[in-house]
Order: sequence, then C-alpha cells, then structure tokens
Amino acid sequence: MDEGRNIRREVLPNGLAVITEEMEHIRSVSIGIWVKTGSRDEDKEWNGISHFVEHMVFKGTQNRTAEGIARQVDSIGGNIDAFTAKECISFSIKVLDEHLPIALDVLGDLVLNPIFDDQDITRERGVILEEIKMDEDNPDYLVHEIFTQNFWKDHPLGRPILGTRDTVRRFERPPVLDFYQQRFSPGNFIITAAGHLKHEHFVELVNKYFQGMKPVSNGFHSSAPTIVPKIILRNKKSLEQVQICVGVPSYPITHEKRHTSYILNTLLGGGMSSRLFQNIRERQGLAYAIYSDLNPYRDTGCLSVYAGTSRTTATKVVESIVSEFRKLKAEVVPADELRRAKDQLKGSLMLSLESSTARMSNLARQEMYFDRFYGLDELIEKIEAVTAEELQTLANTFFQTDNIAVTILGNLNGLKLTREQLAC
Repeated sequence: MDEGRNIRREVLPNGLAVITEEMEHIRSVSIGIWVKTGSRDEDKEWNGISHFVEHMVFKGTQNRTAEGIARQVDSIGGNIDAFTAKECISFSIKVLDEHLPIALDVLGDLVLNPIFDDQDITRERGVILEEIKMDEDNPDYLVHEIFTQNFWKDHPLGRPILGTRDTVRRFERPPVLDFYQQRFSPGNFIITAAGHLKHEHFVELVNKYFQGMKPVSNGFHSSAPTIVPKIILRNKKSLEQVQICVGVPSYPITHEKRHTSYILNTLLGGGMSSRLFQNIRERQGLAYAIYSDLNPYRDTGCLSVYAGTSRTTATKVVESIVSEFRKLKAEVVPADELRRAKDQLKGSLMLSLESSTARMSNLARQEMYFDRFYGLDELIEKIEAVTAEELQTLANTFFQTDNIAVTILGNLNGLKLTREQLAC
C-alpha cells in the first residue's frame, strides 16, 4: 500500500483488519491488537469498564495463569503493555523477530480467552480504586480531569477513563462479560505489526488464532459533544502550587487544517523555544512547567495550556496565556519562527517513527481515522505548505473570548477570575 514504507493491509473473511510494515534493518517486531472502542463509548453507569476489561484480560486465560503470562513474556525478553484511551483499547507486545509466533500466541490468548474469574474481579476492583486515588493525588492529572469533565460536560468524552469510585464498585462478572462479548469482535479489531517480519507469514498466524471469531454488529459511537467553556475554580488547600488549565475547542483528528493546528500548537507551547515557555517561564519567571497540548478526537478537539504557579501569580499567568492568544490573532508569525516550528515538528515526527512500536501504533491510528496511509514525505509536504497567514486565520478561529475554558485548582484563598480577563 505504501512503497516507501512497505505497508500492506488485508481484511480476513470475518472482518478483522491486519496491517503490517516490514522493517528489514532491525531485529524486533512489535504487534498490537487494537479495539476500536474506548471510554467515550460507555454508558454512564458503566464508566471505566473498558479500562477494567483491559486489566482483567491479564488475570488469566483458559490456557495460562496471570503468572504464566508474565513468565512466558519474560522468558523471551519481551515487553507487553496495554492502555485504554477515549476512543480505543490497545494490547501490544515487542519481541525479537524469532519469537513472533510465541508473542502472537500470548497476545491472542489474552484477548480471545480471558476467564474473568469472580475473585480476580473483586481484587482488581481494589487495584483500580487505588489507581483512582493515586491519580487524584497527582495535581497535574487532577486539573486536566476536572477541565475535561467540564469542557465536555454531560458527554461520555468528558468522563474519566478509569471510571469513578461508584461505577468501579459495581463491576461484577455479568456486566464485564457482556461488555467483552459486545466489543471484542473481529469488525472492531485491528491487528498491526511492524518490524522484521513477512506479511504473508504474519497473516497466516493471525488467521490461525482469530479466524474462529464470529462477526458482531457494532454501533458503538457516541454523538459529537457540545463544548461548555466555563471558568472553574476548585479549592484544594493541601496543594502548594496552583494548577491551571486553559483550553479552547480545536479541530477533529481528520480535519483538512490539522497540519496548521499542529504548527500553531508547536509555536504556542510545544517546547523550550515556544512563546509560552519563553514568556512565562524565561522572561517573567512565573512557572516551572508550562506547555500546550493538542487533543484531537474523531469529531471534536481541544487545544489546552497547562501551567503550575503560586496563588499570587495565578491570575497573571492566565492573563499572560491569553495575551499570547491575542498576539497570534493580531500579528503574522515571523518567517524565522515559522521555519523553526516546522523543522521542530518534522524532526519530532521523524524521530517518533524510528522504533517498531511507534510504527505499529502509527499504522493503527491511520487505519482507525483515515481511509488511507500517509507517508512521511506527504506529511512533510503538508507541514511545509502551511503559511503564516493560515496560522493567523486559525488563531482567529480558535481563540475566541467566549470559547475559552479555564480550570484553576489549588489553595485559592478567594482568588477570582472573570470572563473580561480572558478577552482576546
């Protein structure tokens, strides 16, 4: 499918998509099994169940105990991992090329034959509840979580991936098994592999393990959320620092102007030379950590800025962030700064595709969101084509006073923030 990257794609008779990328110059192989459903596709009462099932498949299968899984992966020097996101669940393993059959056997066993033992479910509920507590003790995580829940208020996209204490306590075997049977179906699966492998051999192995999966109709796609740009001030006296998250709506992941938004994010807060870092940390000395982040989804997106500062300077930091928004709207980005941002973005893109794991993940994302695969040359071409005028137009689209959402968390001691202070 892609001459430059040697990508090949095949769909099995039951609807399962298999995509490989042969990388002859390395000895590793990374395999990923991707489920095209995540926390945003959950009912409110079962919030967190995707993440719970992701944990539970490691607790034992019809063929292996949890310890057996760990021992077999360690015995071949492999790395096995999993995560749950808003729009997918991923299980992956990286091994030497000679261990490919064993790796796929273990990974296939995990997702096809979990036993969901009642005692394991009870234990894992306790583990997840501790994970929730751990995250709530992390102020950087917590401010983003409060921001997200309010930005996409009353929509599944705004709910926490881990779920809540109340929902997790309700997880028993019947709903867990029901969720697994509905979502873990061939049409909902993508299997990707990158590294030292042969496409035909890999498809043969996948067929051996997965051809028995029966197709299940899947309509799990929540509607697009409405943005709620509120100012939220949350008091937490135990915090030494004030945590700030400022965000605006941005484009979905497949939007034609996405490359312009990547550059805008890079310029704004994507590194040490970015405007936010240079102004707020270097010139004013108001924060140690400050950065911006782009979070695009299938039908919406958010460009957010994070900063940690003291209570006395919190308002000044918010006003300084908004001031950078204003400058990007009012002034055309100088040619040398645009050049730096493009080179930074191209460099990080190229470096991010150096490992077999990164390429395997890249294959899955392109399959999930696009109807085709984009080569590196094409991506670089799109980045190079972005003009300073397009950036200014985009800044005027994104940075609207009424669309700015702010969450401030910490020992606020009467701190106030008004919409007028967000005028840009």
